[in-house]
Amino acid sequence: MIKAVLFDMDGVIVDTEPLHTKAYYMMFEHYNMEVSRKLYESFTGQSTLNVCKALCDTFGLDCNPEDLVQHKRTSFTSLFHNDPSLQLLPGILDLIKDYHNNGLTLILASSASMFTINNVFTRFELDYYFKAKLSGADLKASKPHPEIFEKAADTAGINKNECFVIEDSTNGIKAAKSAGIYCVGYDSLNSKNQDYSQADRVINHFNEINFNIVKNTMVF
Repeated sequence: MIKAVLFDMDGVIVDTEPLHTKAYYMMFEHYNMEVSRKLYESFTGQSTLNVCKALCDTFGLDCNPEDLVQHKRTSFTSLFHNDPSLQLLPGILDLIKDYHNNGLTLILASSASMFTINNVFTRFELDYYFKAKLSGADLKASKPHPEIFEKAADTAGINKNECFVIEDSTNGIKAAKSAGIYCVGYDSLNSKNQDYSQADRVINHFNEINFNIVKNTMVF
């Protein structure tokens, strides 16, 4: 029986990826880095700090990764408050309300910073529905390491075989499976070059996993 759902945020609840991409490339330009699309996409699902550490190593930058993080964060914050295109993904609010109204425990488990998570949850009034919010930036390891989903299940206070994860990235799916948790891969129009082969189930629309469907058809 399903008792908890562990949500990723970027690409699942809200599509902040275009804003993150703009902010990252503003930072790349500032530090004179020529980052290929392939390299950038390989960072999907990782924390900003780990991305910036990798960039410093790859490009031999003589600067502190935290400085890169701050530059990217400042750019993102400006975009977040000024870009009207930022909206919840279609169908996700209905799904969240459906799960909440049917007594499921909802936990956010995102690689985003808590600063970004709180901005999103405040803007779209989501705190009411979630028991807790976890940021991978506050943990020792980033996705694809399973730590964030292991901690999310612990925070929910529910056995891992009574939870499932909703993820849209290769690294996030790997993290869920490494944690031993059933994973729904959300392959949307916003997804770019992600591998869903390890997901237990792949969907294109959230109405494919409403409460009545997952209650009656999900096989764990």
